[in-house]
Amino acid sequence: MFHLWKAVLAESLLGYISWSLYHALPPMIYYFPLQTLALTGLESFAVAFFSPVFLIIGPFWRLASNKYMLALLRLVMVGSLASYQAPNAPIRLVILAAGVSSSLLVQTVTWWSGNSLQRFIRIWGFMLGKIMLLVLRIWYTSLNPVWSSQAANTVILAIGFIAAVERIYSDGDKRKQEANKTGNAVRETVSHPRWLLSGIAFGSLMFLTLWIFGEVSLISRWAVSGHPHAGPDPNPYGGTVLLGLAHGLMLSFWSWSSATSFAWFLVGLASSAGLLYLHTWSAAVAGNILAVFTMCVWPQLAGHFVSCLHPGKAMSTAMFAYVLELFFCVWCTAYKFVPGGIYARESSHLLLGFIMLCIGIDFLTVPKKDLSSIFEVKSNQKPLFRKSKTFIKILLWLFVGVGLLGLGLRYKTYQKKLGQGVPKRDFSAMIWPFRFAYNNEGWSSLEGSADLLNQTDADFITIIESDASKPFIGNNDPTMWLGERLGFYTDFGPSTRDHTWGIMALSRYPIVKSTHHLLPSPEGEIAPAIAMTVNFTGKLVDFVVAHFGNEEEDLDRKLQAIAVSNILKTSSKQVVFLGYITSAPGSRDYTELIENGNVQDIDSTDHDRWCSYIMYRGVIRLGYARISHAGLSDSEVQMAKFRIPDHLDSYVDNDRIVTDPSQVPEDIHFNPRFGSYKDGHNYEHIHHFHMSTPKYFKQIN
Repeated sequence: MFHLWKAVLAESLLGYISWSLYHALPPMIYYFPLQTLALTGLESFAVAFFSPVFLIIGPFWRLASNKYMLALLRLVMVGSLASYQAPNAPIRLVILAAGVSSSLLVQTVTWWSGNSLQRFIRIWGFMLGKIMLLVLRIWYTSLNPVWSSQAANTVILAIGFIAAVERIYSDGDKRKQEANKTGNAVRETVSHPRWLLSGIAFGSLMFLTLWIFGEVSLISRWAVSGHPHAGPDPNPYGGTVLLGLAHGLMLSFWSWSSATSFAWFLVGLASSAGLLYLHTWSAAVAGNILAVFTMCVWPQLAGHFVSCLHPGKAMSTAMFAYVLELFFCVWCTAYKFVPGGIYARESSHLLLGFIMLCIGIDFLTVPKKDLSSIFEVKSNQKPLFRKSKTFIKILLWLFVGVGLLGLGLRYKTYQKKLGQGVPKRDFSAMIWPFRFAYNNEGWSSLEGSADLLNQTDADFITIIESDASKPFIGNNDPTMWLGERLGFYTDFGPSTRDHTWGIMALSRYPIVKSTHHLLPSPEGEIAPAIAMTVNFTGKLVDFVVAHFGNEEEDLDRKLQAIAVSNILKTSSKQVVFLGYITSAPGSRDYTELIENGNVQDIDSTDHDRWCSYIMYRGVIRLGYARISHAGLSDSEVQMAKFRIPDHLDSYVDNDRIVTDPSQVPEDIHFNPRFGSYKDGHNYEHIHHFHMSTPKYFKQIN
């Protein structure tokens, strides 16, 4: 039965490649408006998802079904993985779009052509490809390896070509002349004409699988809250999501009654509501139940989908629903920058409700059957189907085992790194607008970011614009990635379901407690803030980090400044504020924070600031630096060094500014790797001190 093993493995790998392309195109499109904070017209590349519309036309169907054209489309699909090695973002976008178009054409033709066993294995290969994607992302700490390193990209590209060529020759040997006829697409199935309903349901199911289960850590980010009751950590509890998805696929092999199916749908519906409205562990449990439900209905809805009489219409409808839901998801959060956004503002509940309704209608209109029961299996094929199911189950649990092993090894390594901070009373704090871990060229900036953060030697880091768990940003978890790479404690918030752009906090020392805040935002996008306490080996210091609204939203910024000043006012006597407040020094919002928040600016003489600010109370300032971004983001790094006084009631702050590092002790110097004092902007493509920093502070003698 080697040929069955080979077929299942090859189709799973090609399924992984298809999912990788579908995951990659939306973030690549989103990169361009991210640069301009406005629509650019390149959003039109989403039409790549509509390539199956050509298959509605008979001559195009026959052309795509031709074995030579189908072989070419398969090779283009796999070859488009090389887009990662493109010289610039526009070329990468074009190649990715070509890959998505080719993949959907191949998927449509092969799912509706060939004998029942071939189609059964192809559909299951696509589902197993999704599990393979999740497992590989576990081993690469939430990143897809094909989009994270040139070496991995090249290896997967080579293996993908081998799998594609194997499928081309295997299918070519078995194809019959009538495979080119649309009628053959449903000849061996119990066909039905309801392509519209099935298409919408299948497209909605695909989007749900991308949106919430694009990576096993996402459920934790939907359920997260402040410390110490933050909910389940992505690692190791992401393993329960993987197990839930696998058990859902196993349940799909059962045949249930209509009453049981209806009850199961109600459970799925309730779990989706629980994920939206419950908190921490309760929300995570609901998300795990939704994982079981989602993968349980996949085989049935896929089988119902490929039973449609009109493959081109069915797949085009599915992709129309998929893209529409994807854009609605963007509109829910980025509503201030898109036309009509006000009507979709913070409406994820409507999107999830619509998706569940579409899935439920299709799920309940046909009997609950195993996928093989959708096909009219001839008696001489039944042993092959049984063996195929066995191979599929073995491969599924092999993937799950590899995934759980990866989580376990990562968890063990991470725990060894934590808690290594030495007792100290001097500490450094840093703020950086991260832009979702994309550099100015459109590629992942995580590796470069980890190097930069390491070189700063910062003890506490806040990174804003860090919620990349959304499907149009990348479905990944930079907080987990950086926390594990650097060996830092982490806090992420507010929850991704709260429609903010996210805040990440990384601390070399344990985070004792934290509270996530949604700041008043009546006009613009929801502004997040986190207030937390860090234990510097027995010395507790509060940190307040915030990301204010845009310059245009005057009322929002006014209310947000008042809210944050109240948080600062009620914090402990020792607090550091790190914020992105889109206001100039001396402005209304700046003054609100200083006066009503009862804090001091790290350097009130620095008038050339606009967004990032560092303020403090109850600690002694030692140094202040601004480091150029070097294309890693669109914003600089700001950091400061402080000393925790021995006696809070009798300490004296440093009030003299010096720029000669020899005038202060060497142990408070910033890393000389970033050069020396520099006036003005640094336009070189290197990380360097600039804007009249670094500065050090000492007492006036």
